[in-house]
Amino acid sequence: MYNTRNGTDQLVVPDLFDRYFAEIHRYLARRLPADDADDLAAEVFLVALRGGYDPAVGEVRPWLYGIATNLVARHRRTETTRWKALARAAERDRDGHGELDRVLDRVDAARFTGPLAGALARLKQRDRDVVLLIALGGLSHAEVAAALDIPYGTVASRLNRARKQLRAALGALKEDLDG
Repeated sequence: MYNTRNGTDQLVVPDLFDRYFAEIHRYLARRLPADDADDLAAEVFLVALRGGYDPAVGEVRPWLYGIATNLVARHRRTETTRWKALARAAERDRDGHGELDRVLDRVDAARFTGPLAGALARLKQRDRDVVLLIALGGLSHAEVAAALDIPYGTVASRLNRARKQLRAALGALKEDLDG
């Protein structure tokens, strides 16, 4: 795994990739959807290649898991930021002035888009994944279960929990609009 030519301890990345990729991918696949796990597993080794490994720091395996964990956290922060940005953009659209027809056509949607995006951002990642697979992907409960590799009943319980939270968030908005 190390190249000891010229007396240096240098990490040989192809060996590292061959030895640890499947293990790192399994770890990521347990934390993220399959496509994200595929991308981040490859990125772990790209970061490892760029970052350079210092054998004096410790073993390479925990170092790779640390990179993977940091990438998962960054991935989740990015997704949450994206949902919050959508909520803010919808608020700006609602508060902005434009052509009367455009505003009237979008006013109902704008009232709910921002709060909905905010409510989605506040959901747990696993609950949000279920909601979005059903709402945006049009998947059935069985398809969501297969996509996330979870039991059918878990899909139903996550969706139920998410619906309650979304109803509460949107219900408060509806009361404000009606009142």
